[in-house]
Amino acid sequence: MRLRHGRYTGPLFRALNPVYARTPLSGHGAALFGGRFNPKGTPALYTALDPATALREAHQVGSLQPTILVSYTADLGPIFDTGDELALKRYGVTPALLADAAWRSRMLDHQTVPTQDLARRLSADGFNGLLVRSFAKGAAASDMNLVLWAWTDGAGSLIVVDDEDRLSRM
Repeated sequence: MRLRHGRYTGPLFRALNPVYARTPLSGHGAALFGGRFNPKGTPALYTALDPATALREAHQVGSLQPTILVSYTADLGPIFDTGDELALKRYGVTPALLADAAWRSRMLDHQTVPTQDLARRLSADGFNGLLVRSFAKGAAASDMNLVLWAWTDGAGSLIVVDDEDRLSRM
């Protein structure tokens, strides 16, 4: 892990729908559909600490679709570490709640989604994101995601690695 004193420094990866390739920092797709850690209407960047995890995350439902793999260099914080069980307890959360697969059906039924509530509380407490294991099919316990609710304006830096400006030509 590259999480020290609540900051993440290192590479991050996202597997983007090509529709969003020109705006890899927008969080628009997550805002449209909602996610485990963001309700509909709230932008978020779901990133992974390695490329394989990013691909698994992007293709959890259905067949492999066209994808753009993007890498970033990051220095972001403060980040909540869900691997810290004491910190989870302070928020009344268990690892089982983080892994609960029913979040999507709850969201679609307009019910409370505990992981989205956790994200709201963490954001209100000044966290810009959280480090959490991947729950995608085939992911190992060591496959990690960094979910961000804030990645500009004081959160640190998140820079797309695109030395040849390829994404603007998509």
